[in-house]
Amino acid sequence: MDEIKNAIQDDYPEDFAWCHGCGRLNEKGHHFRTGWDDEKNRTVTIYKPREEHMAMPGFVYGGVIASLIDCHGTGSAAIALHRKNGHEIGDGAEPPRFVTGSLKVDFLKPTPAGTALKAYGTVTEIHPKKWMVETKVFSEGEVCAKGEVVAVVMPSTFKSK
Repeated sequence: MDEIKNAIQDDYPEDFAWCHGCGRLNEKGHHFRTGWDDEKNRTVTIYKPREEHMAMPGFVYGGVIASLIDCHGTGSAAIALHRKNGHEIGDGAEPPRFVTGSLKVDFLKPTPAGTALKAYGTVTEIHPKKWMVETKVFSEGEVCAKGEVVAVVMPSTFKSK
């Protein structure tokens, strides 16, 4: 899979589409897009860091990788619960939204700049309102980072002003 055709973030309502990582309406954000890979039965986000995302020449800044794992985790949880509720991305139903309860990132090797990163996730329900997403980030076919997100269903009190 080289591109995400249908992403859960495309279905988020405008009030919740401003995240710096995955908000489609945040013009200065990363615009991470998370989809479902039927063939591999997992979630996927593909992202090519820009030049300003470097840590040092030739390598991607770890904060961008952590953001990728974070947004991939919450997007993956949204896909899992949306599917559990009988929906698919793009079917017109508003997907559930999640916030990050915890984020753990392990950097396994320097991540080369200039290549697309592919984050793949596996999702486990651990509570009706909490989902765990384990993610591996690949660059040029090699795992450069892995992470774990506990995503929490966004409380109704978490609204924009």
